[in-house]
Amino acid sequence: MRDRRSLATLVLLGWLVGLVLPAPAADPLNAACPDAQLLGPKLITDICWACLFPVRIAGVPIGGGPMPSGATKQALCSCPAANGIPSPGMVISLWEPARIVELVRLPGCLPALGGARLNLGTMRTLGTPGQAEYDGSEVAFYNYHYYAFPLLVMLDLFFPDRCNSDHLTDFDVLYLSELDPTWNNDELAFFANPEAALVAHPAAQAACLADAAAATTAQTPLDELFWCAGAWGSLYPFTGITPTLHGRPSQMSLASARVLAALHRRGLARQTMGDAALCAAPLAPMLQKSQYRLSQFYPLPEAHANHVIGESELRWGQWRNLPGVGEDHLYLIWRWHDCCLAWL
Repeated sequence: MRDRRSLATLVLLGWLVGLVLPAPAADPLNAACPDAQLLGPKLITDICWACLFPVRIAGVPIGGGPMPSGATKQALCSCPAANGIPSPGMVISLWEPARIVELVRLPGCLPALGGARLNLGTMRTLGTPGQAEYDGSEVAFYNYHYYAFPLLVMLDLFFPDRCNSDHLTDFDVLYLSELDPTWNNDELAFFANPEAALVAHPAAQAACLADAAAATTAQTPLDELFWCAGAWGSLYPFTGITPTLHGRPSQMSLASARVLAALHRRGLARQTMGDAALCAAPLAPMLQKSQYRLSQFYPLPEAHANHVIGESELRWGQWRNLPGVGEDHLYLIWRWHDCCLAWL
């Protein structure tokens, strides 16, 4: 039987992490590695539970809310059973909280795990929030940690086993950027993803204005413009070096979107939206922006809404910034999930 952590187990785990892995009190770097209090009461109070909706069952929506244009329109479906015979079923769809992206300045700092620290780097990989506000003379750099966070599965909520396409059932670390040399080097990132040269042309970048308008006004980012992150800037290169032309929420959201794009290009993320994902979520080499939504969890949570990739921070969070004590960030990644729930 699979291990499913209840809410009480998660809270206990958070307490144990703080007990077993405390940061040394005498270390001056402690102040640079905060505790985001993810595994605790904020797991309930600081998550937008209304963002699960609409839940569509056999084509019938329950609750209001945004639905991506690429979502399946089918109500009934069929998938091959273990014996190879198609098994009929109905389609269920919803926004699923699935991942956590943690953006930190101090290498090895884990705010999602109570401020614990791993020895993953030196001062050479130390991050910076940047200082410039009105020009591009400086840039920000953040390391990231990518966590599996199948919240509905962990809390044993309405999420059928058949629809857990990546078979992740626990809160776990999936990726650490400190071990990835392409994350802090633009040239290495270019050689890993040479298509960046094709989208660096001014005309290609100008097309991102359309993506910014669509994401901000209609909350429908344009998947065809795969190199754009709307009002946040360009998705390429896939590095943690971001311009400081916008506010901190835009910078951190852009970094989170680059994380998703880079993992898709490496075959480490799946398509969970559309007809192709009803029976099994295939690996997707390109990011479908409309499949995802983001909500800031730390330092100032989006507890009542979330935002699409490229949506201007003027609509959702220019004020979500705490200088000094709140310069590390956690983002909850929501993805639209279409699934065929077989009857047999």
